[in-house]
Amino acid sequence: MKTALLLIDLQNDFCTGGALAVKDSDAVIKVANNVIARCQENTITVIATQDWHPANHMSFAENSGQKVGELGELNGIPQIWWPNHCIQGEFGAEFHPLLNQSAIQEIFRKGENPQIDSYSAFFDNDHKSKTHLDAWLTEQNIKRLLVMGIATDYCVKFTVLDALALGYETYVIIDGCRGVNIQKNDSQRAVEEMDRKGAKLIPQNEILFIL
Repeated sequence: MKTALLLIDLQNDFCTGGALAVKDSDAVIKVANNVIARCQENTITVIATQDWHPANHMSFAENSGQKVGELGELNGIPQIWWPNHCIQGEFGAEFHPLLNQSAIQEIFRKGENPQIDSYSAFFDNDHKSKTHLDAWLTEQNIKRLLVMGIATDYCVKFTVLDALALGYETYVIIDGCRGVNIQKNDSQRAVEEMDRKGAKLIPQNEILFIL
């Protein structure tokens, strides 16, 4: 079965010093580079997502007149209000400088519509608009995904749940994920939900057993 490694949002704004920095994010970059090396040795496709927001994105607390970290509603969809982050073309939206970017064969950008957030690599949050990811994977005859990145409780979780719903055999490299944890146990709950829905949770050192 043809496989791809899908790296979720390994961008400056989600890493140390970024606008929406996730704790222990630097460890994710190290795991990503280790996994990329193993994938290259086994001719596994490496692809990545980028949060890619316009500056006027309404999920930004500043633009909606809301308080960062609180839950509200944006165009009928539940919405956490975020600090400005991953703005198109700015440093915060770039991949982490230590990430082996030369290995990435295709990049899928999300969150470009200012009226709706997009956690999943496959769909906007209202599931009405779809990214090019599913069509591209189908074109490449890729049916199995190894998923890792930031953040466990948002973009990783929703990407994995959509991948499962779309019929992909989906593995989560669990030591290659870190969460926002607005609530203390958000990441743990996300892991449990992914497991319950059929994702296979593995550490990085078990990748070679499934390739």
